[in-house]
Amino acid sequence: MSQAALGVPAVVAGYLLGSVPFGVLVARRMSGLDVRQVGSGNIGATNVARAAGKGAGALTLLLDAGKGALPVVAARWLGLAPAWVAAVGLAAFLGHLFPVWLRFRGGKGVATALGLLLALEPWAALAGLAGFAAMLALTRMVSVGSMVGAVLGAATVLAVEGVRSPYAWASAAMAGAILVRHRGNLARLARGEERRI
Repeated sequence: MSQAALGVPAVVAGYLLGSVPFGVLVARRMSGLDVRQVGSGNIGATNVARAAGKGAGALTLLLDAGKGALPVVAARWLGLAPAWVAAVGLAAFLGHLFPVWLRFRGGKGVATALGLLLALEPWAALAGLAGFAAMLALTRMVSVGSMVGAVLGAATVLAVEGVRSPYAWASAAMAGAILVRHRGNLARLARGEERRI
């Protein structure tokens, strides 16, 4: 079977898995709340934790990371070339940002990107986590840690894999998308209004 014959269905499956709104499902199950109607309205782990408790937030984080990692692992198991593996992972990430089940209104993609990086290039995931932890400790702002972690993760993939690697391009695209999704946070940071934990 050709790479395309395997790769195209894998990309579609990656997108559909990425589209599963675990934050909405977990918050509804554990608290009865629609997380889109409380706090920031975001479906990610941070808002779920604020709305439904730390346990719900932690579970959402694990599930969102898992839906980033699983498609990459499956694509490699199928023997797909790196370009297809990167495309499958990126499709899962975009599924989280633009989920078909929620009329394409999704989250910011940080946890899904983390899971994807863990599967693609573990050192990059560790670098991103270290950057996140350092900035969170310094600023007590999840948004700042998330943005710094995303950029450090992408930079590490570039350093390890090289500029021509499909993994580097996919990681750079994810980091750029995460920065764009945090534009509201950037505006609040500029005004000195960003929330701290």
